[in-house]
Amino acid sequence: MFLNDYLRSEYGEKVYKLSFDLGATCPNRDGSLSTSGCAFCSEGGSGDFAVSADDENFDEQIEEAKKKVAAKTDCRKFIAYFQSHTNTYLSGKITIEYLEKVFMKAANNPEIVGISIGTRADCINEEIVSLLLKINEIKPVWVEIGLQSVSDKTRDEMNCCFSLSQFEQSFELLKRNNIKTIVHMIVGLPGENEEDWLKTAEYIAKIHPFGIKIQLLHVLKNTKLAEIYRNGQFSVLTTEKYTDICVKIIKMLPEDTVIHRMTGDGPKDILIEPKWSTDKKRVLNTINKKLRENE
Repeated sequence: MFLNDYLRSEYGEKVYKLSFDLGATCPNRDGSLSTSGCAFCSEGGSGDFAVSADDENFDEQIEEAKKKVAAKTDCRKFIAYFQSHTNTYLSGKITIEYLEKVFMKAANNPEIVGISIGTRADCINEEIVSLLLKINEIKPVWVEIGLQSVSDKTRDEMNCCFSLSQFEQSFELLKRNNIKTIVHMIVGLPGENEEDWLKTAEYIAKIHPFGIKIQLLHVLKNTKLAEIYRNGQFSVLTTEKYTDICVKIIKMLPEDTVIHRMTGDGPKDILIEPKWSTDKKRVLNTINKKLRENE
């Protein structure tokens, strides 16, 4: 099932995501684990399009985010998407009390129908889950965790600084508490091939999450990945290859796993490759056409 279909079935109309940047950092950037971050991650921490948010002014910031997307949609229902960096990492101003204030404001907004929280596998624990359960009583909570690859070797080479074991512990903790989880995977990581990508997809299908995001690898400026690419250590995928892989992955998934993404938005001002990914409509149309042909 695709996300738009799921949301229409749940809420009876189109729902749009509002992206927010809480000001969180990441243990892979603040020195706790590393200072350089994952090799593929931009300085924006995957939230390059997000609106800044804080606990004092979040009601006004929701309105700002709605105005920002008004030209794109006339939606009346929204998901508050806490996208940038690691939004359950308690560090600096990001305390459990700070998160509760922001998430509660989102949950109590009548136009917000759900809350989606991006984080890392090593930043989920009992304290965080207790907070999520409290919010989940008011509005549905989704937690997005980047697995990227089932291979510890690949993630180590990309400086992700977490293990498959840590991912599994967090996933099981969320599952036990009925918190819906969306798992991210990346197609095109250096050193991997079709067999590896399908192996990751097979693993995700087996654990049966609520949702999946299939992400095309983007080479972005000022990342370690850009340096690896310039040194000729890997090639980016073609449209044809990526869309073929994407279709195979989708076919492997349980029917009730919601597909939240089939490609991705690389900011044009920092995107090095693949340039073809900027025509997102064409990519999605190609995937959908191939899915129909494979029915």
